[in-house]
Amino acid sequence: MGATFDLFTEPGATPVCSRAGCSSTASWRVNWRNPRIHAADRVKIWAACDDHCAFLADYLRSRSFPVQVTGIDEDLDALDDTTARVAGDGR
Repeated sequence: MGATFDLFTEPGATPVCSRAGCSSTASWRVNWRNPRIHAADRVKIWAACDDHCAFLADYLRSRSFPVQVTGIDEDLDALDDTTARVAGDGR
């Protein structure tokens, strides 16, 4: 199934951070899923700017969701229950 969110909603559009009230350009994907209701191949995505990437990932991790942060152009096919790896610069 892979990612379930289209970061580029319009052709040529720039992805915007998913943090409420933020309109900054996103440079990260916060890939996550709720293992109680989603299979490992269901990956949900929040786009994140540099300022909010850690906040969004920590919010999901605090709920015990598997989370993996990747660059904005990096797709994931699955996210297992043990995934907590963070790509990039240690986010």
